[in-house]
Amino acid sequence: MGTGLIQVYYGDGRGKTTAAVGQAIRAASQGKTVNIIQFLKGKNEEDTSFIKRLEPEIKLFCFEKSQEVYDQLTEARQSEEAMNIRNGINFARKVIQTNGCGLLILDEILGLLDNKIISMQDIRELIEHKSEEMELIFTGRSLNDELKELADCVTRMETVK
Repeated sequence: MGTGLIQVYYGDGRGKTTAAVGQAIRAASQGKTVNIIQFLKGKNEEDTSFIKRLEPEIKLFCFEKSQEVYDQLTEARQSEEAMNIRNGINFARKVIQTNGCGLLILDEILGLLDNKIISMQDIRELIEHKSEEMELIFTGRSLNDELKELADCVTRMETVK
């Protein structure tokens, strides 16, 4: 993949985050800095401890406070977490505007669209403001047609068996 691409890993199958982390390792081995912002997964330090050992080349951010995944929260706690998640989106905007890394992975950002925490306009703005050199990777379960058109590379993950 060349520089500045917008890639999407989506589908009901497993491996979307794993594929994105693989791209992070590839980019870091090429001397690029990588930021990963995770959404909707809760604050699961067990799953993220290995990635944190890859700092400073690969930095992982999670703005959610709950240990539980978003879908398992009560409506009141979802509302609270949505505010934390929006802080993560604002951080992503800042990273993009300052060209703060070579690769920015927004893990499960597509779920933010599904849960109406952000809009497609938010996604468009992230894409519009990125530098030509910065690569973006989006992951999530479902993909709408507009984002499919905006992306340079779309990979659907499907569990066959």
